Amino acid sequence: MAASPLAFYRGGAGVMAADLAGAPTTPLHAQLGGDAHLLNFGGYATPERSLVFDVNDFDETLRGPWEWDLKRLSVSVVLAAREIGMRPTAAQAAVAETVRTYRERMNLFAQQAPLDIWYSRIDASALTGRPQSAEQLLPKMTALVDGRRRFVDNPPFIYHSPEGDPLEARTRARITAYRRHLRTEVCELFDRYRFVDAAIKVVGTGSVGTRCAVALFTTADDESLILQVKEARRSVLEPFLAMSRFKNQGERVVTGQRAMQAASDIFLGWLTDDEGHDFYVRQLRDMKVSVKVDALRPTHLEQYSETCAWALARAHARTGDAAAISGYLGGSDRFDRALVRFANGYADQVERDYEAFRQAFAVAKEEPTAPNKPLT
Repeated sequence: MAASPLAFYRGGAGVMAADLAGAPTTPLHAQLGGDAHLLNFGGYATPERSLVFDVNDFDETLRGPWEWDLKRLSVSVVLAAREIGMRPTAAQAAVAETVRTYRERMNLFAQQAPLDIWYSRIDASALTGRPQSAEQLLPKMTALVDGRRRFVDNPPFIYHSPEGDPLEARTRARITAYRRHLRTEVCELFDRYRFVDAAIKVVGTGSVGTRCAVALFTTADDESLILQVKEARRSVLEPFLAMSRFKNQGERVVTGQRAMQAASDIFLGWLTDDEGHDFYVRQLRDMKVSVKVDALRPTHLEQYSETCAWALARAHARTGDAAAISGYLGGSDRFDRALVRFANGYADQVERDYEAFRQAFAVAKEEPTAPNKPLT
C-alpha cells in the first residue's frame, strides 16, 4: 500500500465504504463487487474455454447501492491516470467516458429481456497479455521431488509451512469439506485427481493477512490441477449495509461471483473448516489475463476503463433493476459530470491519506516496535 496512491486505494475498500455510507445513496440495489477498482477486472476462461472479460474479485461482494461500485471504479481511473502522468483534463475526460459507457450500456440493458442480459458476454480476445493456464504455471510453481510433484518454495510468495505445522492435513480436511458443495458431475471430474501437496501462498493487497493456500492435484499420468483455498471474512461493506443472508462467508463470495460474472469457474466452491474459518475455492489463474494499468498509454487507459464500466453495468443489470437504474441515470451527461467532480475530489483525499500513511510507514520502519508494546 505504500507504493503509490493507487496501491493505497486498493487496500482501502473499507475506508471508502464508510465514506460512501455517510453520503446520500439511491435505494436501487444490485449485487456489488464491493471493490470495483480498475485492477479487479480482467480476462479469464469460461467452462467452454472461451476468453471473456469481467469483474474478477468478489471478496467484498454484497447487495447494495449500485453507484458504490461505479464511484469506486471512477476514483481508480483518476488515480491511475495521475500515476501514468496524464494531464488533469485528460484524466477528467477518461472518467467522463467511463461513466458515460456505464450509463449508455445500462440504457441498452434496460431495453433487453432478462435472459439476453444474463447470456451477454464481453470477448476478451483483444486484450494484451497471455492467458495464464495451469499448464503454464506447472513448470514455474512445481518440480518432481523423489518422484512426487511438489510446489517449489519461493518465499515470501509461496512456501511450505514449517516442519510440524499440519498445513497438509488441514488442507486435506478442507478439500473434503469443499467437495460436499460441488455439483455431482464436477465431483466425478474432481475425483479423477488426487491430492499431492499444499503450500502457503501470499495473496493480493486487499487480502493480506488472510489464510490462503494452494493445493496441487495430479492424475495417474501426471496431469495437474491447482486450486486456491482462500479465507473469506465478512465483507467490509457489511457494517454499512444489510448483513449477508449467507452464514458462510465463502458461500457469500461464490454466490456473488456466480451472479455477477457471465461465466464462472466450474471448481468454484466453499467450505468451513474444523476451526470455524470460512473459505472459498477456485482454480488458480485459469487462463487469467490481467492488464498492467500503470504501463498503459493514456488512450489505452481510457479504452480499458470503458470496458470495465461495460462489464460493471452488465453485472449490475443481471442482479438489479436495469430499467430503474437507467431511468435514474437519464439520457444526458448530467450524472457523468457529477461523477467526474466526485472522482477528482475523492482522489485528492486519497492522496492526502496516502501521504499521511506513507509518512507513518516510514517512521515505523525506522523505529521498530519494542517487545510487548501495543500497536496503535
